[in-house]
Amino acid sequence: MYKERYHNRLKKLIEEYITIGYSVVKKFPLDEKYGMTSQVKRAMISIMLNYVEGFARSKKKVMLNFYEISYGSLQESITIFYFATKFLFITTTEYMQLYKIKEEIAKMLWSSIEGLRKDCEVDM
Repeated sequence: MYKERYHNRLKKLIEEYITIGYSVVKKFPLDEKYGMTSQVKRAMISIMLNYVEGFARSKKKVMLNFYEISYGSLQESITIFYFATKFLFITTTEYMQLYKIKEEIAKMLWSSIEGLRKDCEVDM
């Protein structure tokens, strides 16, 4: 039951991050369509897709791999939003809203990653 609530909470946070992120990306200039806009959209969707695919796996090492990719995509996306703030595409307030959600997702994902790493060490 706890695992299911945890999983659902994490998915909802990722969904919120993607939803807000997609709305913020609309402010990026048109000449970034094939640059930062495309890259950040792929990274945001990758967070969810890799998390869900990892969660669906039964082998812990495979699950760990997908969670690590999800975590990496999360870091990639927030870095793009950081530069979007620097380039004045989005406001600092918008960035901080995304950053706050990102931090919560990162803590949950990292906790899952660390737990799986410990489990994988035991399995060896």
